[in-house]
Amino acid sequence: MSLFGTKVRTTATDGAVQVQLRDGRVLQVARQVDCRGDSCPRPQLMTKRALGEVAPGAVIDVLVDNPTSMEALPPLADELGAAYLETVKDGAFWHVLIRRIG
Repeated sequence: MSLFGTKVRTTATDGAVQVQLRDGRVLQVARQVDCRGDSCPRPQLMTKRALGEVAPGAVIDVLVDNPTSMEALPPLADELGAAYLETVKDGAFWHVLIRRIG
């Protein structure tokens, strides 16, 4: 069994980003936050900002290539009023998927 999910895709019709989780659910991404090349605390700050800008229930996709940031974001979700969903490996970086709760 893989530690990370494996599928990220972009729909051809409208360019919207969707992700498929290990359990088969496909989620629409409301906001993609590109933190590739950044190190702590920038990814955490950008994640907090993005969560504040989306509606409750919306999913954000945080792109990180720093292993420390990839590990720091899931536990941060609770503090930000969000739920960590899954981390998806995509070549040299990760998609950290987080849903805003309230």
